[in-house]
Amino acid sequence: MSKRTVNMLDGNLPLNLILFALPVIASGIMQLLFNAIDMIVVGQFSGSASMAAVSSTGSLINLVTNLFIGLSVGSSVCIARRIGSGNAESVSRAVQTSLTIALLSGAILTIFGVLMSKTLLEMMKSPEDVIDLSTLYLRVYFTGMLATMVYNFGSAILRAKGDTKRPLIALIIAGMLNALLNLFFVIVMKMDVAGVGLASSLSSYVSAIIVVYVLIHDDGITHFDPRHLYIDKDSLFEISKVGIPAGIQGTVFSISNTVIQSSINSFGKIVMAGNGAAVSIEGFVYNAMNSFYQTCLTFTSQNVGAGKIKRVGKILLLCEIYVTLTGLFAGGLGYIFGHQLLGIYSTDSEVIAAGFIRLTYVCRVYFLCGIMDVLVGSLRGMGTSVLPMIVSLLGACAFRLVWIATIFKSNHTLMILYLSYPVSWILTATVHFLTFLFIYSKLKRASAQN
Repeated sequence: MSKRTVNMLDGNLPLNLILFALPVIASGIMQLLFNAIDMIVVGQFSGSASMAAVSSTGSLINLVTNLFIGLSVGSSVCIARRIGSGNAESVSRAVQTSLTIALLSGAILTIFGVLMSKTLLEMMKSPEDVIDLSTLYLRVYFTGMLATMVYNFGSAILRAKGDTKRPLIALIIAGMLNALLNLFFVIVMKMDVAGVGLASSLSSYVSAIIVVYVLIHDDGITHFDPRHLYIDKDSLFEISKVGIPAGIQGTVFSISNTVIQSSINSFGKIVMAGNGAAVSIEGFVYNAMNSFYQTCLTFTSQNVGAGKIKRVGKILLLCEIYVTLTGLFAGGLGYIFGHQLLGIYSTDSEVIAAGFIRLTYVCRVYFLCGIMDVLVGSLRGMGTSVLPMIVSLLGACAFRLVWIATIFKSNHTLMILYLSYPVSWILTATVHFLTFLFIYSKLKRASAQN
């Protein structure tokens, strides 16, 4: 094993899970800092309208990108399983296929995002005093989508073999550059939202270049050769089997969040800005928890590939313990220090008050979302992606849409709107757990017969 990689098949499992997850947590935080710094800079130096313009685009960006991000999840599962089985040639084919998909999807998203930003924002009922700024920010932001896709697929490849450190290093470098460029473009160049969008775009290319450089110079099983880009049919099928349902789930989740954002937009730009700041704070909690989803997904995939089915249950149990503790701790801090944290984004007391309402009803119980996601990671790692997709779509997405159309419509308050989150997490996690018990027992029986 390389010093850069974590052994997923043997050794101290509780410790190895932590060693894998910690750099993923740090990487998620660095990615969030891109958008958080955008919001902080415009909030402090350009005003509430610019802050609302930037903060209200997150759900729309996720909506457009999640299908392809799901494919990167499929790449991670495919490559991890092949590494676990010890088939080096098949790993190489999957690596080449993954980076080719990244380049194609990045090009498609860049063109689509630049051309359709205004139309999509109109569909979200973005307020007239914000929509032009939001459109400008989105169009500039989407120029970096090619780099975003390459980084996501490249880091998924590295994580599949247990290397979570070098993707983190790439993000640290890009994050520092992003902060400096934000200050330069907004304060010195007076570029407002276009400046923060450009800073994020340029920084994304830096992180992508670093990850690609690492893969090109990797003399091991995940070496990438940019001179021979191609799509292997078997690899594409295996990636798509997990990645497309994951992407569809993420996309439909984003649709429900976009509908919620549209409902938030109905309260005006102050609430939009406050909600956006709270979402940014919650994002740090979510990404800390999401690292255990990725940990569970990757460890499960490698162990299933190696035929070590008994470790799958232990991996899930430990990851659920870790994600619950992480969610309770980070979510509690987000709530306790909510006013101070929101004050970093805006000095407007009304914006801070609006943001704290969300922290009260969502951030404090965010660990429920983490529990749900880790169960999904285990199911996908076992090769089951369609069933958790269906459960998530019905239990979370459809439920939230029904909630908005009925309960929220009859009681038009932020509290009622935000309560749709924890209720949907509890329902969905319960069904995911029952699904896990069924799939895991089936997998153990099949392993015993072999």
